[in-house]
Amino acid sequence: MEVLSSRILVRSADRATSRRFYRDVLGLAVNREFGPAEDPGVVYFLGQGLLEVSAHASGADRESATLWLQVRDVQKEHDRLVEAGVRVSRPPRLEPWGLVEMWIEDPDGMPIVLVEVPEGHPLRRDLRSFTPHPA
Repeated sequence: MEVLSSRILVRSADRATSRRFYRDVLGLAVNREFGPAEDPGVVYFLGQGLLEVSAHASGADRESATLWLQVRDVQKEHDRLVEAGVRVSRPPRLEPWGLVEMWIEDPDGMPIVLVEVPEGHPLRRDLRSFTPHPA
């Protein structure tokens, strides 16, 4: 499997406290924020990887950690992993936030999400050339 990027997802019951811990106590630099401005999810730089602190999805299991792996083609990985006998807990689908996701589990049951970022998705924008418009 060719992994293009990865992150560890931490599902926090109290994102404000978690943000203070990772930003202020550990001193991790912010990669990006997403979601509501009053209580955003945050992605931090974590050496060569990323750490995302976000809320539990409604109705989702209460796992506190998930491995997030970006791949080029989720359907191709689905077919390969099913053939290898990997348990797929959720087959590939386009999510409302525009990513194609598939969920599997490692042998100990830790959730792993395989993610494909489709053409035109905001995560594919190169923000280094972004110039904000004056207010």
